[in-house]
Amino acid sequence: MTDGLDAATLELLQTHGFDRATFETLRARLRSGEASPEANRIRGEVGPLEDGDLTELPATGTDARAELEAIGKAAVARGEVGIVVLAGGMATRFGGVVKATVPAIDEHTFLDLKFMDVQAAARAGGGRVPLMLMTSFATRDAVKAHAARFDDPQVPVEVFTQLISLRLTEDAALFRDGEEQVSPYAPGHGDLSFALRQSGALGRFREAGGKVLMMSNVDNLTATLDLAVIGAHLQAGKPMTAEMAPKWPGDKGGAPARVDGRVQIVESFRFPEAFDQDRIPVFNTNTLVFDAEALDRDFDLTWFMVKKNVDGKSAVQFERLVGELTAFLDTTYLQVAREGADARFQPVKDPAELERRQPELRAALSARGIL
Repeated sequence: MTDGLDAATLELLQTHGFDRATFETLRARLRSGEASPEANRIRGEVGPLEDGDLTELPATGTDARAELEAIGKAAVARGEVGIVVLAGGMATRFGGVVKATVPAIDEHTFLDLKFMDVQAAARAGGGRVPLMLMTSFATRDAVKAHAARFDDPQVPVEVFTQLISLRLTEDAALFRDGEEQVSPYAPGHGDLSFALRQSGALGRFREAGGKVLMMSNVDNLTATLDLAVIGAHLQAGKPMTAEMAPKWPGDKGGAPARVDGRVQIVESFRFPEAFDQDRIPVFNTNTLVFDAEALDRDFDLTWFMVKKNVDGKSAVQFERLVGELTAFLDTTYLQVAREGADARFQPVKDPAELERRQPELRAALSARGIL
């Protein structure tokens, strides 16, 4: 596939792991009509959660929380815990700048605060906690330059890049923007396990004795490295833990549901049209914990057709979502707080939300010893 692509674009695609065979397969599905919004809907019998499907994280100050913290602390002390922060995407929501490098509280950027969080946990646990940053081709250089100033042997930092693809038109031609250039994009956080393996980051982590990886979004600053969450994951004994927050009116996003009897995260656009999503009281925060060994394999994740408005024109892209790993890995669904001292879901999607959340973010990070 060249399609008249210039040398610079071809080099960009090659550098960031463009999968030509998969691209052409998805392109053929779009051309034939097989790929459509309706085809994104999940197949199988979908039902609400049952008693026992959710596990609540004990409140700070309780004996149960202290027990989990002790388990997590011991894992950190043994050097078994690592962190992945998602800092990819297309750098569009903060006026075209890379969100990870934007000051979030005082002079501290989102990335600074994530690093400071891991530092605090490493010191509390008395161990080494690697920090891995998943970027996209659009955010890599800025994130890598910013991360270069982090210097702490207890928190070694590694930057790796998610994959890349090209947008299409609805009739499966290469989409071209307002300047008639092709339009590369990062195909979703479902790249996580694939990029971790292809970059070698997962292998290096495991070879150094790493066993548990926690993943969070760079813009969710209260999704901190809580030793109790690590302890809860280890105590449950399942290869994956997914944090769930109470659902509020108007919330949109993935949620855990029973699909043919098995609980898994289902994105909102995948539910059957007749299913009342309000029957599910929680939704996915996209903060996950994995056994590193469980991630070290191929997963047949679904490629979802997504329509985007780019330069005032309709574009099609295909994405994979990391929450679908719950369809392959037995998962603990850990219900966490959304407000108050224990809050773990306060994402910041744009500058206005950052300004609005300043007091609660400052209070939470100060209480946890990060600020």
